[in-house]
Amino acid sequence: MRLTDFWTRLEQVFGSAYATSIAADQVLSQLGGRTVKQALAEGEATVVVWRAVVAAYPDRVPARLR
Repeated sequence: MRLTDFWTRLEQVFGSAYATSIAADQVLSQLGGRTVKQALAEGEATVVVWRAVVAAYPDRVPARLR
């Protein structure tokens, strides 16, 4: 998954303002206690980060975006 695809999906699910907040502020246990932005900055694959978002918000992410 390309980084642009990742951000597009995140914005589709949460809206642009909330997606930014989720990425910067929400610490995900699936990412080893890092935020989305921290994980991406440290070189974590976007698909791994996306799967962590899906796992953290299973009711929020529609099936077509999983």
